[in-house]
Amino acid sequence: MSILLVAGSPSGSSRSAALLDAVSQRLRGLGPVIERLHIRDLSPQALLLADTTQRSVAVALDQVQRARAVVVATPVYKAAYSGVLKLFLDLLPQTALKNKVVLPLATGGSPNHMLALDYALRPVLQSLAARHILPGVYATDAQVTLLPEGAHQLSQDIAARLDEAVTALLNESQRGTPTAGTFAPVAFSDVRCSV
Repeated sequence: MSILLVAGSPSGSSRSAALLDAVSQRLRGLGPVIERLHIRDLSPQALLLADTTQRSVAVALDQVQRARAVVVATPVYKAAYSGVLKLFLDLLPQTALKNKVVLPLATGGSPNHMLALDYALRPVLQSLAARHILPGVYATDAQVTLLPEGAHQLSQDIAARLDEAVTALLNESQRGTPTAGTFAPVAFSDVRCSV
């Protein structure tokens, strides 16, 4: 099983990348193959022109396709996820997240933008046919301290929430994909509704 960690920050060192590092540390040694994707490292011109044949973009799209689960981390700017993440998500095929479990993570300057996970990012992930989108983890700048040399320190509550999120991610991604035909098809004329 592979889990893809997608860094949606335009910055090299960011609090959202620190959340991804914390997820990676929690997954290490538990079995899944962990891959990283830093959207900022993709060709900016290819992203802007939606050139899916450009090598770095094609490799990134292949990583998404191969992953069983995807963790998406983004800073929140003006109550929405980052522009570089938007550019990348726009390149994905309509069913890019089909049969995948997705864990959204976000960071922002204050708790005021916490709902960006549910009102901005979640609908896009759903439109990409994600099988299951886990409850997201949102952290404020005060809850993720960036330390020298690329290290970070998480507040206890964020660390505990990430522990729960990683456990849920592993449990959900190890469940089998629902088989087609689990329920018999129902003709529209047989549907009854009472008001």
